[in-house]
Amino acid sequence: MNPLRSRTDEHRPSTADRCRWAIDLGITLLLWAYFTLGFLVFFAPLYLLAAVVPATRMTAFQWLNHGFYWIFFRLCRLLMPRQRWQIDGAVKAIRASVIVCNHVSYIDPILLISLFPRHTTIVKARLFKIPIFGWMLRLTGYIPSAADRHLADVMLRRMETLCTDLARGANLIVFPEGTRSRNGSIAPFNTGAFKIARRCRMPIHVIMIRGTERLFTPGRFLFNTLAANTISVMSVGNIVPDYDAPGFSLAGLMHDVRQQMVTAMADQNQK
Repeated sequence: MNPLRSRTDEHRPSTADRCRWAIDLGITLLLWAYFTLGFLVFFAPLYLLAAVVPATRMTAFQWLNHGFYWIFFRLCRLLMPRQRWQIDGAVKAIRASVIVCNHVSYIDPILLISLFPRHTTIVKARLFKIPIFGWMLRLTGYIPSAADRHLADVMLRRMETLCTDLARGANLIVFPEGTRSRNGSIAPFNTGAFKIARRCRMPIHVIMIRGTERLFTPGRFLFNTLAANTISVMSVGNIVPDYDAPGFSLAGLMHDVRQQMVTAMADQNQK
């Protein structure tokens, strides 16, 4: 036996590995085709139609975003039957709240948007500078994560109407860690979502996402289409703060919310 050839063969992909890779590639390309061609053919005309009616433009854009991503995840369910989905009915029923959630995959934001027709969220400021896409973010009522000199007016105008929108049933979706968790643990929180909740006198719903990082692994272009996996979105807490109480503190509220996440994660890891 040639030892060199033996070691080479050990690292050569098997036929089964090549088949799995080909299936992952094919389904991934189908999903990205929906994101590009599906948007241009089916949704772009609807966005343009909605854009000419200022009175309903923001709500219409939110509904269109919701519908676009809802179809995307229906395709995921159809094309990847080994991915099981557990969406808590209590999550779908949330209205007029600030929703805070952990963050483990790049697809978490669009998954939550697919669950809530009326919504807004905080988006990285650099995305507002992308031609056309940034324009759509503004018209949808999304909030830049930082108000530099180019986005200060966008943030101020949005904050003027945000409390009214939330009171009328919209949800603010926030990932308070500010970025995706690399190891699944809960990182320290940013204060932005909690300041908005206090300003608008909104309750806070705490939800947990699990399994999305195994569907779309960070650093990998392909979806893991054949892996057996369960994706869950669960309600783990609902806090109605007394913002006018003498002992109220933003730091205390953030601690309570983070503790609910940590406890829920520990409970789920034990199952």
